[in-house]
Amino acid sequence: MSQPIDHPAIRVSAEDLIGLRARAERLQLKRVATSRAALAGVHRSRFRGRGMDYRESRHYQAGDDIRTMDWRITARAGHPHIKVFDEERERPVVVLVDFGPSMFFASRGVFKSVQAARLAALIGWSAVGRGDRVGALLFNGGHTELAPRGGRRGQMRLIRALVDAGDPARRIQPVAAMPAEHHGLGDALVRLRRVARPGSLVFLLSDFYRMDADTGRHLSHLARHNDLLAVQLLDALELAPPPPGRYAISDGRRRGVFDAVDVRERKRWRSHFDAHQAAVRALMAGNGVPLVSCLTDADPVRVLMELLRTRAQSSSQSGPSPSALTPSAGAA
Repeated sequence: MSQPIDHPAIRVSAEDLIGLRARAERLQLKRVATSRAALAGVHRSRFRGRGMDYRESRHYQAGDDIRTMDWRITARAGHPHIKVFDEERERPVVVLVDFGPSMFFASRGVFKSVQAARLAALIGWSAVGRGDRVGALLFNGGHTELAPRGGRRGQMRLIRALVDAGDPARRIQPVAAMPAEHHGLGDALVRLRRVARPGSLVFLLSDFYRMDADTGRHLSHLARHNDLLAVQLLDALELAPPPPGRYAISDGRRRGVFDAVDVRERKRWRSHFDAHQAAVRALMAGNGVPLVSCLTDADPVRVLMELLRTRAQSSSQSGPSPSALTPSAGAA
């Protein structure tokens, strides 16, 4: 992009993120079944993880989650019983947002970093609008941790952090200069466990180029104790190479030329990005994490609608369904 660094397509704008509040209100909460609710506060429901109060045990009924089985009473009574819990009135919503070097790029639309900030702001507005608290982990070599906080004050705190992290002029040192322990997504997920207490609804917003050997293990741990949803930020050039020609390329430190006329180079291009996207899909599917992609020129509201529809569908196929955030009839 040949735009000035303060262009709204390149730099995250507080006015832009604040202006998304009205669009977030068009996302309506719909209960799919009598279990937990996504992006909904002031509610009571059965819920996995901690942050619950035990209420009673009752006879097992077809469709009940066997993870809530009360084995002690089952053994004593001779027939299955399950535990029933009352969820806390607030449910923390946490966004993990990647502001690594690869996120400061786009060939069309806005930078992936800007798109991720818009998604995070929409999620935050929806959360606090329902009475939930919103927290975040923003990472770009360093990490910004925001413990969940409710109300407009909590949302404005998130917006300020997104603006700071999404400023290309304030980016932390290049990857090559970072300590090895800060290179990977695994390190961010470890830190995320300090922000997202068990029972949180967690959104992962990244292009996932910094997956490492520990990512799967830490993701699996988080998925056991929280509800995870993921958005992979993508540019059109990651889906297909550019038209035949010779293109100057750079990673910010080195320069080169990509020969898109060469058929072999075009095949290498496709193979590289196809392999990465397949690895991301496999990682998320292996941990039961709903995943959608978001292009740099996509409507972030529509992307969230698709993600939450995907979540509702996957939940209905796997047994008792959690509540899901779905668009209202007029939201499209």
